[in-house]
Amino acid sequence: MDAFSDKTFGGNAAAVCPLEEWLPDETLLKMAQQHNQSETAFFVRTDGGFELRWFTTLDEINLCGHATLAASHVIFEYLDYPHTEITFTTRFVGELTVKRSGDWLTLNFPAWSTEVVENPPEALFSALGITAAKEVRVGRDYMVVLESQQQVEALTPDIGAMLPLDKMVCVTAPGEEYDFVSRFFCPGEGVPEDPVTGSAHSMLIPYWSEKLGKTSLNARQVSYRGGDLRCELKGDRVLIGGQATLYMKGRIFLR
Repeated sequence: MDAFSDKTFGGNAAAVCPLEEWLPDETLLKMAQQHNQSETAFFVRTDGGFELRWFTTLDEINLCGHATLAASHVIFEYLDYPHTEITFTTRFVGELTVKRSGDWLTLNFPAWSTEVVENPPEALFSALGITAAKEVRVGRDYMVVLESQQQVEALTPDIGAMLPLDKMVCVTAPGEEYDFVSRFFCPGEGVPEDPVTGSAHSMLIPYWSEKLGKTSLNARQVSYRGGDLRCELKGDRVLIGGQATLYMKGRIFLR
């Protein structure tokens, strides 16, 4: 699946595996490694909805926006699901819901707070190839705020130099045609730069909502593939809207 895009080869690719029952964690990880995508979403149908988990090629992760969007598209389009809302139960972030309106799917995710970093690590700036930032904040990930979209697009970071930071790095700025833009770098993961990162918007939306004085925002992740997101802050939740398109489907044989 290509998530956060209505065209093949756009947005962020994810593998999606519907299961009749849960397989051992070791098997799920091996399947994710065989798919060799940044994330694979696995889900099992339950009486009240679906249980959902996400694996990279290295381990299970706590949240993945684009793979959730991709899994939702599969359920709505290919599993004869009659409703307009899906409830996912997850291991780490509780319940997540996804609503469908036409071709757009809206994720309901937790809003994540960030704190100002008064003295940013020198390795952060040097790895990004910058000497200063408008602001640096930290939550689940580092968030580096720059002055302009052009600065974000021009970054050519040294991903390996980010490893000592022990966190992912999100870089953001006001957009030219969007309320804000971003890029997301993943030291230590299989993909150095994530093309479109739904979960990062759990911290981006609250930040830009406060800065811009509005709760509904349009965003773009300006990676090499790129993707558009419709964003909204609702109390302690964020709504992240996007589209998805099927690239390939098939069957997996385990022996």
